[in-house]
Amino acid sequence: MDRDSGPPAGAGARERSDAELIDRFLAGDSAAFTALVHRHERRVYNLAFRMLGREEDAKDATQEAFLSALRKLSTFRGQAAFTTWLHRVTVNACYDLLRRRRREPVPSDPQEQSGPPEADPAASVSSAVDVQRALLGVPEEFRSVLVMHDALDMAYDDIADALGIPTGTVKSRLHRGRVALARLLPGERSKHSQPSEGTITT
Repeated sequence: MDRDSGPPAGAGARERSDAELIDRFLAGDSAAFTALVHRHERRVYNLAFRMLGREEDAKDATQEAFLSALRKLSTFRGQAAFTTWLHRVTVNACYDLLRRRRREPVPSDPQEQSGPPEADPAASVSSAVDVQRALLGVPEEFRSVLVMHDALDMAYDDIADALGIPTGTVKSRLHRGRVALARLLPGERSKHSQPSEGTITT
């Protein structure tokens, strides 16, 4: 084996950085993109589920996000982290789905909603159907910031990069999103009348 070629992407892919996998994919190694999908699909699905509120819609948006990433990966310049870029692609996929359907999806019977995987650090949010329903009533531009910061624990600057907006706008939308969410949560209006910097709670 050529010493410079290294092992295939499928072997030891866990140790490879996103940048290395991207380089290998752009060099013709299709397995490298598969490794990227395996690494990030849970987080992409979690974001889509909270944006859309239904498992079926989240799966569709996740698939569309990775198809879009596959088509556009050659345009990734590494000026921000790959995860930040992928979050932007995912949010855009969610917006596209909402525009196509021209409606705000509402979860059906709570027993039918499996939600994001339990390993997600914000699993307590997904398990509370009232919070998920309330999130769907928050305007999309506020909802995306609210989910990315409070549920996915992203920093202000990373959200700004992902959405292509100033950091100040992120903070403003986050505040307005929390206010909107507090108004929609049953029995929580007084508790959330002064939104804090904490995470989404039930």
